[in-house]
Amino acid sequence: MPAIPEAPQWRYSCWMTELPEILLNGQRHCLGAGDPSESLLRWLKRQQLHGTKEGCADGDCGACTVALRLPDVDGKPQWQAVNACLLPVGCLPGREVMTVEALAVGERLHPVQQAMVECAGSQCGYCTPGFVMSLFAAQAADQLDEACFEGNLCRCTGYLPIRRALERLQDLPFQAPALGTDAPCLESGNAEGWSVPRDLAHALAIKQADPQAVWFAGGTDLGVVLSHGQSKPARYIALDRLPELQQIEIGDQVVRIGAGVALRTIEQRLTGMFAAIDQMLPWFAARQVRNRATLGGNLGTASPIGDLLPVLLVLDAVVHVRSAAGSRDLAIDEFFTGYRQTQLRPDELIEAVSIPRRNDWLSAAYKVAKRQTDDISIVAAVFALKLNAERRVEAARLAFGGVAALPLRAKRAEAELIGQRLDQTTIEAIADTLRAEFTPLSDLRAGADYRRALCGNLFAKFIREQFEPAEVAA
Repeated sequence: MPAIPEAPQWRYSCWMTELPEILLNGQRHCLGAGDPSESLLRWLKRQQLHGTKEGCADGDCGACTVALRLPDVDGKPQWQAVNACLLPVGCLPGREVMTVEALAVGERLHPVQQAMVECAGSQCGYCTPGFVMSLFAAQAADQLDEACFEGNLCRCTGYLPIRRALERLQDLPFQAPALGTDAPCLESGNAEGWSVPRDLAHALAIKQADPQAVWFAGGTDLGVVLSHGQSKPARYIALDRLPELQQIEIGDQVVRIGAGVALRTIEQRLTGMFAAIDQMLPWFAARQVRNRATLGGNLGTASPIGDLLPVLLVLDAVVHVRSAAGSRDLAIDEFFTGYRQTQLRPDELIEAVSIPRRNDWLSAAYKVAKRQTDDISIVAAVFALKLNAERRVEAARLAFGGVAALPLRAKRAEAELIGQRLDQTTIEAIADTLRAEFTPLSDLRAGADYRRALCGNLFAKFIREQFEPAEVAA
């Protein structure tokens, strides 16, 4: 195997050792020489920090929520709520983490904790630290709304007292925690089996030297595998600090989104530009997950129920991929080749995705799941139509997830739409075509017949929502 190039700016420090370290609650801590795939949650337990609770270990309940420090903005520290159960310690060297233990000063509670107490926002208390950390991070970012704890589950208190605590906090200034030291973020280093490169060229060189190494971005999918102790590769390459993957370029004709951009960032930066993205992302997952999950990760896993994938199909996205040998561009419609399979070569990663801006199209996205939020799709459907001056269909994109082994466009129905007026006869005919175009499976979430029915019914719903009844009847 070729030697992996050294990153000269890396250092390995932990006082008198060569083990990687993090800044935890204002103090330097060695990560130790243990398993780097161990979750931050379980590592915290071994540090006797028991305020961070384990509930589901899947990123669903929010009991393990902690705050991860981001780069400062205008000199102000930025904190982000994340699920500790999904963060392997191997990707954390050089990062700063805060747990609920750091908020109070002696017997004096932090205002977030005090609000929860005064509003009776806790009964058994198991979920309370997670709610507190979600509220803390939201207040720090001036984003206090009910969505800030959408990823936190409480089974006994009820949400009205917690909402009252949130309302009280909206009238209070943010209070930074007294961490004891304001030490800067540390230099990153390697844990055994984990590489934390500082730039894209070095990440690609590591992959070229070790083709079996696995990319690790946000970790919201792979983190579940590691959390449950499933089989894992011997080496990972962390991508979450590569500046080349974190850029969003907004042009008049095209928006280019770096593969490492978190879904929450996309949600905030691109609001109003793409209706289908605006409508799908709030149902994608909880905020803690969207804070870490990346566009490239959702695309690279190629899951047939990846919620953004039918959105990208409808928007005619272009996937930019890169290896040490060079780069190439792939049309999204040709990117998926089978169940969790893509055109990506073993040495390539997704660098960015470009989406054309088409303001003259009508589009919408729908997700049907057993729970309204934070659940896997039964069917995800995304539609886009372009009409000419005579209100006939000039172009159509109809894409679905959850109805085949890969996300697909309904090309037969698209072809039938071209040149048609969207009257009731056309709508019923296209709905019938959509019900017959796919052969979905039956599983624990839904039966095949139900999924087929959804394909047609969601299209009819789309038309009803886009046009007045008189327009459809005309």
